Amino acid sequence: MMECEDFKPNEHKEEMMAVQDTMDVLRGKWKIEVLSSICFYNKRRFSDILNDVNGISNKMLSKELKELEINQMITRTILDTHPVTILYQLTEHGKTLGTIIDNMTEWGKMHRKKIIGK
Repeated sequence: MMECEDFKPNEHKEEMMAVQDTMDVLRGKWKIEVLSSICFYNKRRFSDILNDVNGISNKMLSKELKELEINQMITRTILDTHPVTILYQLTEHGKTLGTIIDNMTEWGKMHRKKIIGK
């Protein structure tokens, strides 16, 4: 246990603020799954993401995509097709989350194997 004289209450304030900033962007039930869908496939249509993320509604997916676009994680490209096709892909800034998504993927595989053996 730390002694009172060794305790530095603001020692990791910057790191804690950085974690909070990250959580502000990724917070919510669906954001990481939406980002993962786009990351794994590079470009995704709305319906593709809807199929990838089990349980998400059209309205919620639309909301999450708008928030990710506002935070410059993804771009939305409208293609002049009939009917109109909209593609979502990670921005250069969004691609920096690739390491986090890869780490979460590997940890999830390991955890699933440890807990249920598959």
